Amino acid sequence: MLAKLTRLVIMGGVLSLGITGCGATTGGNAMTTNATALSAAKSAFSTSNSASPLGTNTNEIMESDASLPFIDLMRAAMPFPEASPWLTKGNITYDANGWPANLNGGQAGTRFLSNLPAAVIPEGTYTVLYDGEGEIQYMNDATLLQRNAGYDTITIAAGNDGMLNASLLILRSNPQNYLRNIRILPPGGICASNPFQRVASAAACGDFKAFVEHADSIIFNPDFMAFMRDFRSIRFMNMSGVTRSTDRSWSDRNTLGKATWGGKEGSRGAPLEIQVELANRLNADPWFTLPHAADDNYVREFATYVKQHLNGNLKPHIEYSNETWNTIFTQGNHMIDMGLKLGLDSHAHRAGWRYYSQRSVEIFNIWESVFGGSQRLVRILSGWTVNDKLTEIVLSHKDAYKHADAFAIGPYVFGGHAEVRTIKSVDDALGLITNPVYRYSHDKVMGYIRMQKAITDKYGLELMAYEAGQGLADFHTKTDDEFPNPLLFAANRDPRMRGIYDQFLNGWKTEGGTLMMHYTAPRTFNREPLKTH
Repeated sequence: MLAKLTRLVIMGGVLSLGITGCGATTGGNAMTTNATALSAAKSAFSTSNSASPLGTNTNEIMESDASLPFIDLMRAAMPFPEASPWLTKGNITYDANGWPANLNGGQAGTRFLSNLPAAVIPEGTYTVLYDGEGEIQYMNDATLLQRNAGYDTITIAAGNDGMLNASLLILRSNPQNYLRNIRILPPGGICASNPFQRVASAAACGDFKAFVEHADSIIFNPDFMAFMRDFRSIRFMNMSGVTRSTDRSWSDRNTLGKATWGGKEGSRGAPLEIQVELANRLNADPWFTLPHAADDNYVREFATYVKQHLNGNLKPHIEYSNETWNTIFTQGNHMIDMGLKLGLDSHAHRAGWRYYSQRSVEIFNIWESVFGGSQRLVRILSGWTVNDKLTEIVLSHKDAYKHADAFAIGPYVFGGHAEVRTIKSVDDALGLITNPVYRYSHDKVMGYIRMQKAITDKYGLELMAYEAGQGLADFHTKTDDEFPNPLLFAANRDPRMRGIYDQFLNGWKTEGGTLMMHYTAPRTFNREPLKTH
């Protein structure tokens, strides 16, 4: 889906992050929180999604993500250490949250917009708030207009290529009061009485709330919220950074105070507080994926926060990690290692499947102890769409099915990995999906769904989809313009793709599938990281 977002919406509720700086609330450091400062939304403006059978996945937190979930562009920026050596240079000393505390004669840089179409954000004058003393230089499509104490004004506008790229450099910073808590905020705001409409200025209404002055409570990008509001459930696998996560103990998690939640795989991810707040504002059931190496205390603290802050009408959907059968991910290999260590099976993959099943039930039990039972929970085991043997083992191992509510698969239609390299036209690309001869054609995938539904019926569980959609991608290419990517991108844009999705969604429902989590939030066409479904 081409990420050209047209509706501008703000959702209700307040998450106070205690932001300081010009035009912002006072008292405390930016993006810090405590038990009294954090207040989840008690009601939501989005109510039309409660009967929908469709949910969606989020995207990874990166400066190249066209869904741009946050008002503050710094939230998804590249961490300063990761920008070395092309932007960050020298022996930089960082504080606990990743802000450059001492440049030691060097410079610290970050990229906060990367190769994005101009339409993804409004062009114009942005305000950069910061604490501390120093000097920031702006680069690429960001240009300094005026420098002031505690804030700069800049313009952001795409160049002749129609794409947005923007970076900043901290050239000078006082080690005794170093530059920190940088926020990059857009022009305009909302009318408090109509939070679904972005307005340019206070001239639009008498209850105007500027993004710059109220960024601590607005938080989320209206374009992103406008798209997400239609879905019944939001799966936070990508946004939370669970794939190849290195989290083990509760202290390892990303927090509100981090300089940025973006970055490389394994360390990026929005804090749990943000995930819960988004679910509350969208009035959507959250689908949480727990890190594969998380210890029991991590799981307990996670569940406790959700119980205390998630709106009471919403049901947490709980899944242990993501695609734990898939050994291209570290979590897949972790399952095998633990399964063999515990002697659960002599076959490596079966041992991994059994460990996944066993650990999932342990996690479910912890959540049940926190919530006082399973009535409000949706406990999800998952597997591989085409592999019925995996499903049987996961559900039957130590009667795991008795502790679960649903089994989830990831049905995609795309023809086949080898066949996608043989196409010569958009018609050929769409034909991969519609021609039943191919292994991952629509008809064949409906057959896999029927197969999985028969198993879940036997065990008395719902059949859900943790991911789903069309999967036209070539994992052998290295650039977006390499064959056959241009043809695949054009197939995505082709009006006939709507008919394919209509058939796919109706087929899922006809075959007995329940909640389907579409993959994924709006983003630009590009090569997806290697996945095997």
